[in-house]
Amino acid sequence: MQMTLKLHSERSKGIACIIFSAFCFATMNLFINLAGELPTWQKGFFRNAVALIFASVILFRERKKPGMKINKKNIWLLLGRATAGTIGFLCNFYCVDRMNISDASMLNKLAPFFTVIFSAWFLKEKAKWYQWTAVVLAFVGSLFIVKPTFGMEAFPAFCGVIGGLGAGIAYTCVRKLGQQGVGGALIVFFFSAFSVVMLGPVVAFTYVPMSRMQWIFLLLTGLAASGGQFFVTAAYTHAPAKEISVYDYSQVIFAAIWGMIFLSQRPDFYSVIGYLIIVGVAIWMYLMNKKQTAKS
Repeated sequence: MQMTLKLHSERSKGIACIIFSAFCFATMNLFINLAGELPTWQKGFFRNAVALIFASVILFRERKKPGMKINKKNIWLLLGRATAGTIGFLCNFYCVDRMNISDASMLNKLAPFFTVIFSAWFLKEKAKWYQWTAVVLAFVGSLFIVKPTFGMEAFPAFCGVIGGLGAGIAYTCVRKLGQQGVGGALIVFFFSAFSVVMLGPVVAFTYVPMSRMQWIFLLLTGLAASGGQFFVTAAYTHAPAKEISVYDYSQVIFAAIWGMIFLSQRPDFYSVIGYLIIVGVAIWMYLMNKKQTAKS
């Protein structure tokens, strides 16, 4: 009984963390858009430079806790998370700059679809039939929003899909790192430092001068990204991807709200259908997980 309650508590924490993460990342996408015309890598560099500062402070404060040191058994997972995460957020930034932010967010939220696949493949976390069904339905909902075409105008959408793939791989690595006892602060620090080092030389040679408001929006982008990274890291260390990943789709709802309020973006009829499918799937997923917990 106590074990069941503990598992339910961990799952609830994971769900709460992933919803907070979705809110932060939707807000980040808004600030990316408001920052205006800047190279994608420049936006990415400053986004993670701010995150690196916060991660460094937290890592220093928690340095004596377990899981705050890099060792040989987790270095490759950290590198995999950092590489996939860097590719993922750069593709997402490119997409956000060229599409409706709710649609771009939805493409990035293909990550849970990929996460469940990679978790089943690499972590041997077998999903139940309804969990696979929920992920597939959420993916169908995303198609209503994206309304994919096959011309050059589809390239930003393609980048969004690659961004979701990168994020899915990154989240799978986060889950495995959490199982190995690696601390969330170390994971975020390593990812942020990796991307800053990789993007730094490119930004140095292609730097575009920024206005005061652009500096402010990129600072806010970094702050929102920091919150998103820490919450998503916590989420996947508390619970398996198959149980909580669908809730990550709530980001598109937050993004749609920000788009309507600040960017005068209105979702069309098909997008609304997609949103309803995704929310409905998330509710159904929660009820099914709750039912399974009661039986165990």
